[in-house]
Amino acid sequence: MRNRLKIERAIMNITQQELADKVGVSRQTINSIESNRYIPSTTLAIKISNLFKKTVNEIFELEEDD
Repeated sequence: MRNRLKIERAIMNITQQELADKVGVSRQTINSIESNRYIPSTTLAIKISNLFKKTVNEIFELEEDD
């Protein structure tokens, strides 16, 4: 799964820690999502998309092998 999390954070000018605090996870979780080492739960993906005022599909995209 690809994601635009780092790009969206840069647009809003927030750190991984600030994003983590806003959605209730650790900074390490945000780092793992951005590094494609962790796929967020549906609930977390929705929280993130709501924060950025985007759809889940605008931030997270399934790749062919997913």
